[in-house]
Amino acid sequence: MRILITGGAGFIGSHIVDAAIASGHSVAVVDNLWQHGGGRRENVHPQARCYLVDIRHAAGLSAVFAVERPEVVCHHAAQASVKLSTDEPAQDAQINVLGLINVLQASVQVATRKVIFASSAAIFGSASSLPLTPEAPAMPESPYGITKMVSEHYLRFWKAAYGLEYTALRYGNVYGPRQNCHGEAGVIATFMRRILDGQGVRIDWDGEQSRDFVYVGDVARANLLALEHGDGQVLLVGTGVPTSINAIYQQLATLTGRSAPITHAPKRQGDIYQTYFDITRTVQVLGWQPQFDLAAGLQDTVNYFRSQTIPSVPACSMPLANRG
Repeated sequence: MRILITGGAGFIGSHIVDAAIASGHSVAVVDNLWQHGGGRRENVHPQARCYLVDIRHAAGLSAVFAVERPEVVCHHAAQASVKLSTDEPAQDAQINVLGLINVLQASVQVATRKVIFASSAAIFGSASSLPLTPEAPAMPESPYGITKMVSEHYLRFWKAAYGLEYTALRYGNVYGPRQNCHGEAGVIATFMRRILDGQGVRIDWDGEQSRDFVYVGDVARANLLALEHGDGQVLLVGTGVPTSINAIYQQLATLTGRSAPITHAPKRQGDIYQTYFDITRTVQVLGWQPQFDLAAGLQDTVNYFRSQTIPSVPACSMPLANRG
């Protein structure tokens, strides 16, 4: 199958690229290697065809689609920081909403069959009841969550108006190898790097806020299963198990054999106190279940970070098949 993965040089996207190529698919990557997005040239599988294109640039994106003519698009290029979305909501909307519209329009132009969309638990906001189901009210509390909610509505419109199929995968807190440790979006990667470097960590609020942490390899498998399943569905991708930020820190300290000074800070604007998923529908529709529990996933992540020298600024010298 011909698959185009936007954000394919980034954390989640690059794992989907690897899994798709391992499964025998033909894969192209679109990424602009934006520093805040975490895209890095060394993440990209050597068999993937790579295009340095910003999804906000409609002409360049359309040129890639005209060459690749993908059957399915996995759309993972995004602005994923809650803090950046509150600081710069216009930029957040330009990337997450206008960028998606460009992807949808380019898809229709070349008769792409389906878009698999990386959505988020941020859509829900502070839930009145847990665990969350796909039918839970969408009450986002950050511009980032708002853009993900709006994006799902655009997917529904494009399906109704143009027959472009979709599956929206609402992710919990994804973690694992290759996660960007320089932004606030990945607490496990941030803690991991700072603990290994002998630096202190910051824990906002009281640290008892909890998330549904899901390993990136499990997320990649969900995307591959969605190639053929889940049409017109919104599915939750997590473990169904909440874990607090304090517990994450303690487990990382145990696994590394190191502790770090903790600085406490107030609640950040847009932060949610507790969220975790009911993944029953995802199991039924995709035949998917997480294979990594938190202990195994954290051990894999610790091993990765111990083996890496992480540059302060992502490299941007990817050799490209077509710059668009």
